[in-house]
Amino acid sequence: MEFISEELLKYCEDHSSEEDELLLHISRETHAKVMMPRMLSGHLQGKTLELLVKMANPKTILEIGTYTGYSGICMARGLSDGGKLITLDINDELEGMVRGFFKKSGLEDKIDYRLGNALDIIPTLEGNFDFVFIDADKANYINYYNLVVDRINPGGIILADNVLWSGKVLVNEGQKIDKDTKVILEYNQMVQDDPRVENVLLPIRDGLMLARRL
Repeated sequence: MEFISEELLKYCEDHSSEEDELLLHISRETHAKVMMPRMLSGHLQGKTLELLVKMANPKTILEIGTYTGYSGICMARGLSDGGKLITLDINDELEGMVRGFFKKSGLEDKIDYRLGNALDIIPTLEGNFDFVFIDADKANYINYYNLVVDRINPGGIILADNVLWSGKVLVNEGQKIDKDTKVILEYNQMVQDDPRVENVLLPIRDGLMLARRL
């Protein structure tokens, strides 16, 4: 998932605002107690999310895929007064841990954490969004995008994680492609071809596709 050397990654982290004790705690607990801890956003991506939110100044953020709450806390920290983060996840086994982290963050008044299938929940949400972060099951990336793209306010952002998919997006001729890789390839091309947005694929961690609604 990391495409630069450990030494260069450490240099980047050493020259980025520090990961505070709460985020370090979430990272440690996730690696110790949760399956697939590589799904955690981590230091560089978390700070990128926080700064993007501060620059975009959204009133409403929708996060599809809470996991253990690291990315949600980073984005909630970037919100101005009155801003709201709605974060959705289907895994109720992590609920106690996640709610505990949100409480420790002191940002509970800004975070609306909902459990269930995002495909069912999103159509029930009122209003439009200014910022959407997609970081859930890859099979539904295109479905999530289609559900939100026309509900993004002009100038709003759709950000999708894992769009380099550990380098699997580079496919050799005749190579067999697994289902998730196929969806990621289709997602990237769909965004690239969508006249409603302008976009850039950022090689941060496992790849972030940033699309701005025109």
